[in-house]
Amino acid sequence: MTKIASTTWLIALLSVFTLSQQAMANGEITDQVNHLQDHISDYNKEIHWLLDNYNSVVNTYEKQGQEAINTQQLIDYWEEVDFHAAIETQFVPIYATIWQGIYGIKQGIDEGKSVKEVRQEQDKLNQALWQALGAVKLAANLQQRGIIEKIKTTEVEPSGAPQIIDDIQNRLDRVVAKYAEQLSETAVTLVHDTYMQRFEGIEGALIEQDAKLVEDLEKDFNVTLPQAIEGDKSVDEVRQVVEMMKQKLNKARQLLVDAEADRQPVF
Repeated sequence: MTKIASTTWLIALLSVFTLSQQAMANGEITDQVNHLQDHISDYNKEIHWLLDNYNSVVNTYEKQGQEAINTQQLIDYWEEVDFHAAIETQFVPIYATIWQGIYGIKQGIDEGKSVKEVRQEQDKLNQALWQALGAVKLAANLQQRGIIEKIKTTEVEPSGAPQIIDDIQNRLDRVVAKYAEQLSETAVTLVHDTYMQRFEGIEGALIEQDAKLVEDLEKDFNVTLPQAIEGDKSVDEVRQVVEMMKQKLNKARQLLVDAEADRQPVF
């Protein structure tokens, strides 16, 4: 990655941390995700451990063939490290890309693809892992400065249209992550829950501003995105649908913010 590209990526990442709602997580959250700085050295070691293990698997595939490998190991390696929880709670889009890379290698080996093709998937995974480490380092810095809040084990209901839309967008990122994990049913359920539990709450106010936009988003939630998931589209194709929805949601946010401002009394 060039210095310019790296700088641009970090600026974009900073925007995600500072302008969007901190990701919530359900269930048990270990102490390390709220004290990232104390674990950066461990995360760095885990990244190198992952890179070495994934490279060893691909090397074995190259030298001994498909029969010498249990590709479930690729998933087990990732789920074994503490870094897994750190990136899942801090930056879901990269988390999804990591899963995409792991399955890219796994499916390449399972399907007997050329070593060159498997190496290409390995390169994508390596890049995603380094990006993830950069994201966690940035989150650790922001944590220490009090810019981002601690991860909570229970979900807090967002209040206000901007916060609700931020939460919807975070949930859509998790849809991509779950699909990348090959948990299609979970992803579809999350889409439907997000529509019913979040979007329907702002639907009435948004219809007053742009009924066509509401109609488009209703179709996206109930048809376009579920069909992409259930139709076994690629992770990138599902991500494209989500990005399209985010653009519409950004427009919805601005419409609702403007409408609220117009309702404020003028003294």
